[in-house]
Amino acid sequence: MADHQDTGLAPYLRIDHLTKRFGAFTALDDISLEIFEREFVCFLGPSGCGKTTLLRAIAGLDIQSSGRIEQAGRDISALPPSERDFGIVFQSYALFPNLTVARNIAYGLENRHARRSEIERRVAELLDLVGLADQGHKYPAQLSGGQQQRVALTRALAPSPGLLLLDEPLSALDAKVRARLRHEVRSLQRRLGVTTIMVTHDQEEALTMADRIVVMNHGVIDQIGTPVEIYREPATRFVADFIGTMNFLPGRIAEDGRVAIAGLELSLQERINGVAAGTPVTLAVRPEDLLVQVAPSDRPNTFLATVDELEFLGSFFRADLALDGLADQRCCADFSINLMRREAIQIGQTLSVTLPAERLHVFPAASHG
Repeated sequence: MADHQDTGLAPYLRIDHLTKRFGAFTALDDISLEIFEREFVCFLGPSGCGKTTLLRAIAGLDIQSSGRIEQAGRDISALPPSERDFGIVFQSYALFPNLTVARNIAYGLENRHARRSEIERRVAELLDLVGLADQGHKYPAQLSGGQQQRVALTRALAPSPGLLLLDEPLSALDAKVRARLRHEVRSLQRRLGVTTIMVTHDQEEALTMADRIVVMNHGVIDQIGTPVEIYREPATRFVADFIGTMNFLPGRIAEDGRVAIAGLELSLQERINGVAAGTPVTLAVRPEDLLVQVAPSDRPNTFLATVDELEFLGSFFRADLALDGLADQRCCADFSINLMRREAIQIGQTLSVTLPAERLHVFPAASHG
């Protein structure tokens, strides 16, 4: 998706200094965020981080304590849910068990007093769109979980809302159905062009579905970016730890702005300025970014490591490495099947491990996000 800041487009949804308190507890702390038309944005974070509270504030289900929300240039901050332009899908589907699939989907249109012929046309169109064209006469209990969630999604989309809100819509489904529906929901959103916000605690879901991810932690936004930006350039230790797998190694700032671990001074792509030599830091690197070879290497940022364990994960092996000179310090590295075959890597083997300068991240040692 294009960078909207570059194109000069006005945001479709603008959240400005939003705070939400429940008694003495601050669930959202001065949140500001802009979402653009046709975007698919994921609110990602652990339980209790504020992501569902933010979604409910946008929907008007939990009015914020302070701050402002604008949708398509209209101030909706104090409007009840019925006067806001959104469709919502919950984890629990929330279908009417006594209504057929077709009647469930028609519900919002009937409330808006649409013509019967228009309702029938729209219901048939949407059922066809989600592959349930022959299921309209059934009741929710006669459908699988995945089919029920498709119906819930279709019901939310029936009135053509400007904004689609998804509150962990796939988390009640088994892994295979969830993976298939991820693709279907994203494809449907692209075809319809509806601006969408999805709450999830599942990092893989966010990485595969979102145009942009909003990573939340303790009621604040830690980072906003594309999936690649969030994964490759985590802004905080919390983001680095929460998204994907990350190795964290203790180190100190060396005299020349490099980082020293286990007596080895590591070069970094970005210089660290304004931090005194000797300051403790944490070095972070992804398992797939470690470069290994069996033969000794004189490349920069290289040290020896012993293979302690090998875990077969189908398309690759994950190795647990004991780092030479770092007592009790472990890190994991991902080895391709080809590398394993070519180098005949085994447990107990000593390898040369290189930490590429452009793949290293440095965080304050005491920081937890």
